[in-house]
Amino acid sequence: MTTLLLVRHGLTAMTGPLLAGWTPGVALDERGRAQVRALGGRLAPVPLAAVVSSPLDRCLETADAVAAGRDGIEKVRVDERFGEVRYGDWTGRPLKELAEEPLWRVVQAHPSAARFPGEDGEALADAQHRAVTAVRDWNARIAGEHGEDAVYAVCSHGDIIKAIVADALGLHLDQFQRIQAAPASVTVIRYTELRPFVVRLNDVGGDVADLLPPPPRSEDEENGGDAGGAGGRGDAAVGGGA
Repeated sequence: MTTLLLVRHGLTAMTGPLLAGWTPGVALDERGRAQVRALGGRLAPVPLAAVVSSPLDRCLETADAVAAGRDGIEKVRVDERFGEVRYGDWTGRPLKELAEEPLWRVVQAHPSAARFPGEDGEALADAQHRAVTAVRDWNARIAGEHGEDAVYAVCSHGDIIKAIVADALGLHLDQFQRIQAAPASVTVIRYTELRPFVVRLNDVGGDVADLLPPPPRSEDEENGGDAGGAGGRGDAAVGGGA
């Protein structure tokens, strides 16, 4: 049951009024730096096998705050597949202005059909595919290196996190705008052989005790006894469970 912590970067001067996209040099502002310092402190009790980041500055700063002071994590690993959607000609433009574009309604109501304009504009479906593929690759890598109960963090961007969550929930991409990922929020997904479980969504201040790896299983449990509900298979408890 590899556990993924999806962390959105903290606030920047462009967050909200402008579509930053892959604009170079967009760093956290004072508010964002305060957010990620608090986030790093809140996640400190959770043992992380790795911290992976989008290559963009605002995510690298956030990832550094999450990784700071952790034994066994020498550096943040970078994976371009967790980078922001490539918004093409929309990059850097005000959101109020973009809301007047015909494509805006497609992005909101039928995002699986949306491709952003310009030579480097990306389809949202392609962005989801690369991000979900990256998650699957990292799940296998982390489990192979650190065991099936390992926890790792990925620092990424709002639309990318929402697309990963939609996949985990079994939702069509056209529903991903119903999901929210606030700056410096944490979304948690546990991946099992059967299915992913969305444990937390858009968490900006909760306790992290339930994110700690489980204690080692006893010999009886290893031999087929009750290993934490539904025979240890990672099934959802009937009736909702606790």
